[in-house]
Amino acid sequence: MQNPDTAQPHFPKRRQVLTAVAAGGAAALVAPRFAAAAAPTVRPPSAAIYPKAAFLRRSEEGALKSLYGMSTASSSTEVKVDAPEIVVNGAEVPVAVDANLPDITGVAVLAILNPYTLACAYKLPPGTGPAISSRIKLAQTTTVVAVVQSGGALSSASKQVKTTLGGCG
Repeated sequence: MQNPDTAQPHFPKRRQVLTAVAAGGAAALVAPRFAAAAAPTVRPPSAAIYPKAAFLRRSEEGALKSLYGMSTASSSTEVKVDAPEIVVNGAEVPVAVDANLPDITGVAVLAILNPYTLACAYKLPPGTGPAISSRIKLAQTTTVVAVVQSGGALSSASKQVKTTLGGCG
């Protein structure tokens, strides 16, 4: 019997290494096909839920009517909109919206003097907090309006944002 302290270490032969590499490479090439076949197909959301008509409106009333079925929102201290007072470039203006209202189901941000008024819109599932943060484009100095749908009514808050360079055209 050999003494384990004096035994030569066992190294795999070249043929064994090449066989293992080839088998691993073949498995890596074939495995994604089997995984893709077994994985469920993820479908994008239906185009029916995208409010295209609302995004094409050129007025606040038209956008709100297309989006929520109502054309006016009442000003509320429970809705907060946070945006800078002045921006150097209107191409990406940070805007944050928060509200302290019950049963919020939707939030929208409008830029009144943009070519298309509706900048972004969100539908919120029940129980979701209404804190939204996004970046929007502003064509010129304009009023940014945050509209929150709560309990079948629309509440809003607004803020004037001055731009020194336009981002929409």
